[in-house]
Amino acid sequence: MRFSRFLALYLRHFRDHRRERMFLASLSFFLTFGIARAVVHAFRAHRDPFELWIGGIHVHHLVWGIFLLLIVGYVWLIQVGTRSDGSVRMGRITAVLYGVGAALTLDEYALWLNLRDVYWEREGRASVDMAILFGALVSAGLWGGPFLRGVVRQLVRGWRVATGRRPQPPPKPPVIEPATVERKTPVVEH
Repeated sequence: MRFSRFLALYLRHFRDHRRERMFLASLSFFLTFGIARAVVHAFRAHRDPFELWIGGIHVHHLVWGIFLLLIVGYVWLIQVGTRSDGSVRMGRITAVLYGVGAALTLDEYALWLNLRDVYWEREGRASVDMAILFGALVSAGLWGGPFLRGVVRQLVRGWRVATGRRPQPPPKPPVIEPATVERKTPVVEH
């Protein structure tokens, strides 16, 4: 699919700025959560090059998530990026930052629930459960569903054109003749 076609679909399905912000927040949430999990898992057996220690204290990535959520909350509090007066770009940026901050925070939900590092223990599963619940709340499928269906239709259409395949019309249902109904009451003529 060409980028111009993708952009046209995006603009068509996200005319409503609020819907677009929800889609961007949920998409960035899922991507960041997946990337954070993958990075932590990849470096589980090794010394993590992304670890940050300040004064002998390991600063977990939930701290950066909380900072992002505080910043986005403040920006939205003063209504930057929430009006339709040309601040659409800032609204998009804050929506993405909100999704990233929520993912970094909820990835370590079990840590702040148990007040100890249980990332790889049984209690650590609470982080995944909470992320699934939150992800369902800001679900990309719900808010971006029409756009995603449009993208799939365009990809299928492009594949059919590229391969020379045309869709077959569905078979016609059999015609069922209505049954004749006998009258039980006699017709009285006057």
